[in-house]
Amino acid sequence: MLGGMTDLDPEDQKLLTLARSARARNGVAEGAAVRDETGRTYVAGTVELASLKLSAVRTAVAMAVASGAKGLEAAAVVTAGERPAEADLAAVRDLGGAGAPLLLAGPDGVLRVRVEA
Repeated sequence: MLGGMTDLDPEDQKLLTLARSARARNGVAEGAAVRDETGRTYVAGTVELASLKLSAVRTAVAMAVASGAKGLEAAAVVTAGERPAEADLAAVRDLGGAGAPLLLAGPDGVLRVRVEA
């Protein structure tokens, strides 16, 4: 589904706002946020080290798992890319099951695509 930020419920809009802020604040290629089964959010940016490279989505999912999350309600990423990476969808699916959506917005914060992971 394509559309703008107005198509989102407030909790999903919050995820995109957090993801956009992480991207801008850290000056990284992507910002992401995930919401776990209890409503807690985890926010991350792209990790680019010589020994470790993780997308923002995979970093946020790893943070959720490391904090004890058992499931995801939703994930969001702000990126210049047009489509979510398969590895990002797989990470959301691993923790969130088939029902957790991944929202992808451009750097302007406008929702480009919603994928049911």
